[in-house]
Amino acid sequence: MRILIVDDEPLARSRLQRLLAQLPAYQCIAEAGNAAQAQQLIQELQPDLVLLDIGMPGQDGISLGSDILSLPIPPAVIFITAHPQHALDAYRASPVDYLLKPVSLDRLHQALQKAGLSTRAHAERKATDATICYLQAGIKRQLSLKQIYYFIAEDKYVRMVFAQGEALIEQSLVQLEQQFPEQLVRVHRSTLINKDYLGRYYTSHGKHWIELTVNAIKLEVSRRAIAAIKHCLLQ
Repeated sequence: MRILIVDDEPLARSRLQRLLAQLPAYQCIAEAGNAAQAQQLIQELQPDLVLLDIGMPGQDGISLGSDILSLPIPPAVIFITAHPQHALDAYRASPVDYLLKPVSLDRLHQALQKAGLSTRAHAERKATDATICYLQAGIKRQLSLKQIYYFIAEDKYVRMVFAQGEALIEQSLVQLEQQFPEQLVRVHRSTLINKDYLGRYYTSHGKHWIELTVNAIKLEVSRRAIAAIKHCLLQ
């Protein structure tokens, strides 16, 4: 598990480094002394987990934790603080756990094990393993989500388009969006696209379009979805 330590106190960061060095399954990939550094490192390094101090100057850990939670595939967060009164506010940012300083090796290990099913890597594995079931010629088949280019709503059904062709499924776009938020992005009220195939975004004749990286497919983007598309393209 790849871990980012965020704490404004160098001694506190060093202590966490020493503890992690005793746990071979966990690797500290970087340290940050404030929220701005942390946000930059999260974007650059894509850690699985952030060990996050709450009491920092400038933007505090709880506010940063809320920002992290809003990312498309957020790293898991474990809050660390010397002040137990922060616990209620901290849990609004959905951390995996909440540790009090000084952190013991056993308590840290317990929290890291708890984080195992909440990390970015786990979310990505879920997306990789996900499949969509559909009927074709009366035979039930399934297809990896990674192979599907996009979904488009048509009347009472949703049509999914993939390399080998097309098929109708009964799930709604809302159900798909809720089930696979880390893999699909809504570009229009009637269209969801697999993020793996997002290509060029452009405007033409007053309309907004996204061109996929396969088969020169072009799909219309609603004004409401422009910000989400641009965010995905920057990842």
